[in-house]
Amino acid sequence: MRAELWPDGAYEEHLAEVSETMRTGMNGTLPATCFVAEGAGGELLGFLEVGLRSHADGCDVARPVGFVEGWLVREPARGQGIGAALLAAAEDWARSQGCREMASDTWIDNLSSQRAHEALGFEVVDRCVNYHKAL
Repeated sequence: MRAELWPDGAYEEHLAEVSETMRTGMNGTLPATCFVAEGAGGELLGFLEVGLRSHADGCDVARPVGFVEGWLVREPARGQGIGAALLAAAEDWARSQGCREMASDTWIDNLSSQRAHEALGFEVVDRCVNYHKAL
């Protein structure tokens, strides 16, 4: 499912990253975890990876913040509250880590993700266009 969300990444890279997070409970040097939603037959319907960040745009710079690193609900399962349940689990985890805020981001052209975030209480704090120039 990570490959559905991030198709530019190699399968082996996704597997290594999620395996390391699940093995250590860390994303780099900060705590992280992953929540999944399963259907009645055991099929994966969605996932949400959450971690701590030292700061995030629009959040109190004096405290770590829970950050939605990746969040996907498969198309046929959307609109059933699965995304909301995954986010609620992530928020509970972040609270248990001492966080008072959650943050996230999405691509500027991913309108369905923006609508999902806003429906679940997120507010837009910034819009940014990133640039790159080879030297």
